[in-house]
Amino acid sequence: MKKIIGLAVLASFMTAASAVQYKAIDVDKSSVTFGYKQMGVAMDGKFKKFNAKLDFDPAKPASAKATIEIDLNSVDTGSIEADGEVVGKAWFNASAYPKASFELQQIKSTGANQFEATGKLTIKGKTVDIKAPLKYTAQGAKGVFTGGFIIHRADFAIGEGTWSKFDVVANDIQVNFQLTAQSGQ
Repeated sequence: MKKIIGLAVLASFMTAASAVQYKAIDVDKSSVTFGYKQMGVAMDGKFKKFNAKLDFDPAKPASAKATIEIDLNSVDTGSIEADGEVVGKAWFNASAYPKASFELQQIKSTGANQFEATGKLTIKGKTVDIKAPLKYTAQGAKGVFTGGFIIHRADFAIGEGTWSKFDVVANDIQVNFQLTAQSGQ
């Protein structure tokens, strides 16, 4: 009898675990970072402020919805001088375009807890389609999504004028993210 009750409890727990639907991102436990090469030297940075909306059920990825908005003025390159330069007109032009955004268009399963997200990334008023592999890890009532993708800064006019060449700052920018989602009603 104990064995049957134990199996029933386990079965109900497994059903509840697979029925998790994530409705919010905990930005305090999430990050958006980037890496690039400057004069051949690897550099990195992060954005300190962003917000995200999410509606994701791991059992029904095709119905997922997500948007992320990044405050470009919150860039942290590790140097106050560089932060001031990057938000200027030649780079992000954050006074005219204070936000970068990503809007999910489609997500599909590519394996166990593996997905591919397709969406539109907008920076400086320019929108480019991107694909990003995602890894999903359940952690109780939370889920962690990690992934990354490469953008080409020239596609968004990040680095104009003398900075439009790639001899000092490379064209490829690696964007990485870790988003901690919370389940909800």
